[in-house]
Amino acid sequence: MKIAVIDDYQDAFRKLNSFQRLKSHEVVVFHDTEKDPARLAVRLQDAEAVVLTQQRSPFPRAVIEKLPKLKLIAQTGRNTNHIDVAACTEKGIVVAAAGSGSPYPTAELTWAIVLASLRHIPHEVQQLKQGVWQTTVGTGLHGKTLGVYAFGRIGSCVAQVGKAFGMQVMCWGREGSLAKARAAGFAVPASRAAFFESADVISLHIPLNKETRGIVTAADLARMKTTALIVNTSRAPIIAEGALIEALKQGRPGIAAVDVYEDEPVIGGNHPLLKLPNALCTPHLGYVEQGTYESYYGAAIDGILGFAAGKPVNVLNPEVLGKK
Repeated sequence: MKIAVIDDYQDAFRKLNSFQRLKSHEVVVFHDTEKDPARLAVRLQDAEAVVLTQQRSPFPRAVIEKLPKLKLIAQTGRNTNHIDVAACTEKGIVVAAAGSGSPYPTAELTWAIVLASLRHIPHEVQQLKQGVWQTTVGTGLHGKTLGVYAFGRIGSCVAQVGKAFGMQVMCWGREGSLAKARAAGFAVPASRAAFFESADVISLHIPLNKETRGIVTAADLARMKTTALIVNTSRAPIIAEGALIEALKQGRPGIAAVDVYEDEPVIGGNHPLLKLPNALCTPHLGYVEQGTYESYYGAAIDGILGFAAGKPVNVLNPEVLGKK
């Protein structure tokens, strides 16, 4: 099969252990993101299978209808909100999606940027390279209050580390999430307002869907302390559009650590958060870790090889198989 892999920023796909399993197939890897549907379709015009890296590129009907040779989309991970699955089904294209990432890489990244922000690590590293010794005084975590919004797989890991640091940990979210937090021994504040008002660090771990888009509002942010840090390693649109930038300019919260953006990738330093002195920004590194890549891409390769062998696996639109 002719296979195209898109949005492989680091050229990681060819270096994976599982890549050798495709040695009998023709593989082309693209490292940049093509956002224009027409140009993306031209790029993929000869592909029989396309590997999508997470949700880095939308795959709408406007692309699908221009790819008559396409037989299979192999999605890394289970989230397919960016794919027009109905259009794929109409065109007889199989969508295979599998792979459940570990919560630990994103939880680890969360704590990395918390510590980097509060101890001014990027700034101090740069100052030392320029010959300057100690220019800031950091903020410690012991005894401070950590707020975890959504006590799921990642949020629970973040909460446990906060507890290990000697922080007072509280959680907010839907009732099911709060019940799990209580069962694990973590506090639940009396109200949403109290959650935002009392936290020294708030870490967001809310999955993005129609219900959660914009769930963190400008009013929520305005309640936070001027010394507080908000961390988003989940998805950018869970915070109301433009609200975080304005909140940081107003000084509530005082600091943000952000790994996700409304429109990715952010190229050329062209994002307003990058221009704010009280925002630490990383390029969506949460799941970008060797083990996670092996898992996600390995599952996509399983989908390709199963399809090529006439034994499709992890198919989301099995009605296509019936038509075939």
